[in-house]
Amino acid sequence: MKGPRGLALTVAAAAALSVTAVATPTALAAPELTAPELAEYTVLVEDGADPAAARAAVESAGGTVLRENPAIGTLVVDAPAGGFVETVTADGAVLGASHARPVGRTPGAGPDTGGRGAERDHVEQEHRRGAQGGAAPGGGAGGGGAAAGLDPLDERLWGLALVRAGAARGVQAGDDRVLVGILDSGIDGSHPDLAGNFDAELSRNFAVDIPNDPNGAVVDGPCEVKGCLDPVDRDDSGHGTHVAGTVAAAADGFGVSGVAPGVTLVNIRGGQDAGLLFLQPVVDALTYGADIGLDVINMSFYVDPWLYNCIDNPADPPEAQIEQRTVIETVNRALRYAHRKGVTLVGSLGNNHEDLGRPRTDVSSPDYPFGQEYPRVIDNRTCVDLPVEGPHVIGVSALGPSGIKADYSNYGTEQISLAAPGGWFRDGFGTPGFSTLENLILSTYPRSVLEADGDVAPDGTVTEQGVANGVQRACDDAGTCGYYAYLQGTSMASPHVTGVAALIVSEFGRPSRDGFGMAPDAVERILLRTAADRACPAPVLSYAREGRPAEFDAPCEGTTGFNGHYGEGVVDAFAAVTAPGR
Repeated sequence: MKGPRGLALTVAAAAALSVTAVATPTALAAPELTAPELAEYTVLVEDGADPAAARAAVESAGGTVLRENPAIGTLVVDAPAGGFVETVTADGAVLGASHARPVGRTPGAGPDTGGRGAERDHVEQEHRRGAQGGAAPGGGAGGGGAAAGLDPLDERLWGLALVRAGAARGVQAGDDRVLVGILDSGIDGSHPDLAGNFDAELSRNFAVDIPNDPNGAVVDGPCEVKGCLDPVDRDDSGHGTHVAGTVAAAADGFGVSGVAPGVTLVNIRGGQDAGLLFLQPVVDALTYGADIGLDVINMSFYVDPWLYNCIDNPADPPEAQIEQRTVIETVNRALRYAHRKGVTLVGSLGNNHEDLGRPRTDVSSPDYPFGQEYPRVIDNRTCVDLPVEGPHVIGVSALGPSGIKADYSNYGTEQISLAAPGGWFRDGFGTPGFSTLENLILSTYPRSVLEADGDVAPDGTVTEQGVANGVQRACDDAGTCGYYAYLQGTSMASPHVTGVAALIVSEFGRPSRDGFGMAPDAVERILLRTAADRACPAPVLSYAREGRPAEFDAPCEGTTGFNGHYGEGVVDAFAAVTAPGR
């Protein structure tokens, strides 16, 4: 796997610590943040240091240890709201500390949240601002018809056809011993296309709901359950459920099917309802997933409050520099830990229409609490986009039905591994399919979220607004109904790769002392070796005819075998499960 950005950004080597399973946050976690004079922090123990010495340093700095993750050496603490980061980091047993605030997100998901409302429609739900009518059956640019063994709505899943999932299903549909973790906003375990593949017993929620930010702006809104810790089968955003459906919706003659419909889904929720992800829930989810034997983890999110975490950006005050160094090392430790434990890691490249090797000035960070952002010139040598630029992560760009890189998708030779269908609303310029819903990715979605959005009525029928937005409903003879929505994004591309990775483990994995599985490096080799080569469409791909400014122009560097738009190529499920010699 290609390393992050041409510079080893690891602040210290990963700690070799004893491993215990991480406890799910309890209902008592939320009130810890209510005292105005205290804040919650993640403290990272220095590599090789005695954790007891780090705990003593926390107490000396006025903090109280609430819990710890010994797998990667983090302490979660309550401490004074001001000055704690620099004070505790001065101790030799502590590598760094960071406020317990969002460091990752599922872009475009969740309810309107203070300054985040406009962003919800920015990329993934672009069609909600410009849909030209509902989705017509069987239409859309590049739409592929359903093959034998697929489900009724699969005729609208051009992504399945592009990655040859139907052909792969004749060889390998997925083994239920293969466990796929969805690190996201949750999974609606009651959805009829997911319920049969969903393991509630193994699933955990590591993200306590946050009603408001420190300045009072709405984040998740009022808690739906006592204690603010949602059940493991609930998703109040929709993003995680959409991702899960692309990976493994059941092939049962109902609704849609996923790339790997026979594998098992595990919710390792690290995200808030609003789409934010905190540092500690994310790393706790990664280490928990590794400890229970997940085979693949999908990470369709990117880092907040800093779009890029930098080691020593001169625009950042000292405390912010310490926090970002802490985030880098903490996430990298968690990724390495998961890889060592046998997890194949798949991540989305992001929706900022940016060459990750040539980042633009960041004008959006820090974006939590809301309204705190300032311009930051990003040095590619010392700044990193996490988790996709972390170790062992397979980075995925997004394609439209035409096979062209979507206008919003990040790209670049440094961190891309593969390309996959992510949807592109503006694909098909000059054809009847231009700017139509079927250019997007259709997948499972919670009814509760669609009702809250006004797309589904209380009686379960799709509203006029829902029809315009392409919402689909499928019901069986018993009256059980599932709902499906269109989205676009690199978040929709990475689960196609995750599904193919799960098929590879299903086909070539072997029983072992630790269960059933396959080394992640071997999984990655097959993914890359069997991907369909795709040449650059042009030296510089312009999206001017689609109405985009020159900022979206995307140089494509490299060869047919590897380039910045497609990486090693378009993921190919059939080629992967029939790979000779593994």
